[in-house]
Amino acid sequence: MSKETQEDLLKLHLAAEEGERSYSYTKPVSHGGKAMVRLARSEVIKSWVQVVKKHGGENNLHYHRNMDTFWMVLKGRVRFYGPDDKVIGEFGPHEGTITPQYSRYWFENVGDEDLELLQVAAYRSGADGARIDLSPQKLDISSVERFDADIPRIKT
Repeated sequence: MSKETQEDLLKLHLAAEEGERSYSYTKPVSHGGKAMVRLARSEVIKSWVQVVKKHGGENNLHYHRNMDTFWMVLKGRVRFYGPDDKVIGEFGPHEGTITPQYSRYWFENVGDEDLELLQVAAYRSGADGARIDLSPQKLDISSVERFDADIPRIKT
């Protein structure tokens, strides 16, 4: 392990602080079964809110390599499934689960309103989080509406 000089450490601090961002989430007006709002990202972490309409918008059995994902319900209800449609769990507001890399899952909106689901994905530096489908897609991923949250630059 190399020793960093105070000067090297200061450079690392300043470079990292250039990447600081804040964001503000507002549910978008969408017309399809699913929308995704990108919140913020870095080299090793990405975050979105997925908005899934009742009876539409999700999803087939799949997994991601090189990506662990944290999920938390902001509004609505979600049910996560594993292989053979085994229920992993059903979650309401401020509840959720973690799907480690290579874990197989799918989920659906099981509430009476639009589901708003926070997704935070962590990657190894330089790795992709490729999605590997294990069954046919129920929703054409290319039809998902994509939005960016208001991400102002942090003022120093």
